[in-house]
Amino acid sequence: MTLVDTPNAKTIAELVEQFNLPIEKTVKTLLVKAVKDSKSPLVALLVRGDHELNEVKAEKLPHVASPLTFATEEEIRAVINAGPGSLGPVNMPIPVIIDRTVAAMSDFAAGANIDGKHYFGINWDRDVATPVVADIRNVVAGDPSPDGQGTLLIKRGIEVGHIFQLGTKYSEALKASVQGEDGRNQILTMGCYGIGVTRVVAAAIEQNFDERGIVWPDAIAPFQVAILPMNMHKSFRVQELAEKLYSELRAQGIEVLMDDRKERPGVMFADMELIGIPHTIVIGDRNLDNDDIEYKYRRSGEKSLIKTGDIVDYLVKAIKG
Repeated sequence: MTLVDTPNAKTIAELVEQFNLPIEKTVKTLLVKAVKDSKSPLVALLVRGDHELNEVKAEKLPHVASPLTFATEEEIRAVINAGPGSLGPVNMPIPVIIDRTVAAMSDFAAGANIDGKHYFGINWDRDVATPVVADIRNVVAGDPSPDGQGTLLIKRGIEVGHIFQLGTKYSEALKASVQGEDGRNQILTMGCYGIGVTRVVAAAIEQNFDERGIVWPDAIAPFQVAILPMNMHKSFRVQELAEKLYSELRAQGIEVLMDDRKERPGVMFADMELIGIPHTIVIGDRNLDNDDIEYKYRRSGEKSLIKTGDIVDYLVKAIKG
């Protein structure tokens, strides 16, 4: 074990970069508050340099106060007389709990509990006694699966559904019971489940978007069709046809948004793409000269010209099949 001057290495990243160390050969030390009846006000939790502390696991440790509270620099210096960037297990005056991966390490680097210094080449039971070992880190991709059938793969997700165990709190208040096999009444144990509507929206958007905005699926789009009448306030036939199509589509049970603002076409197009309405029809004098309406499908961006007399049937078929 060697004591090394590390005045400019206050984080694991800085230590690894300055001394060309493999990050998996480093250990970071986190100090949290201990339970009230503990002899020490703080507890040191050690995880490998490339791992993260699992706060839920840490909070369940018998020595750690709940809720989990990290020590301030002032609280750390009052106990150890060193800053957060120089902490380690050697000569640590407070209880130490290490993750299982740390317990398996050898010749690793950690703070020396002296400002601007680290120990390199630390080994358990030679340089410092092996402390309490616990599972206190977040899993990472490649960790062994709990069922022994391979390794873990990490994917992000959204909690859309909820399940809650209510226990007997409400059934006792309601005196809700059921007769058991022995003929005695037993208070019900209750639970509930539900769908987070706003989370469904968030999940749908996360899976359906592009650089221009949302791309709503037809089934949950707030509006299924957007009508963009170009210069409707200056063209009577554009306004008349837009209002007619709006009414006819609504009569077919289709949710329609008509943009009747006095905005430039570019603004209207950008706003509709941002909102993500699946089907857009553009009504303008130039196309009406040929009895055409421009149709655009938001998901693919494909455009086509549809005859004015066919557009309602076309949209009904596209949306309802």
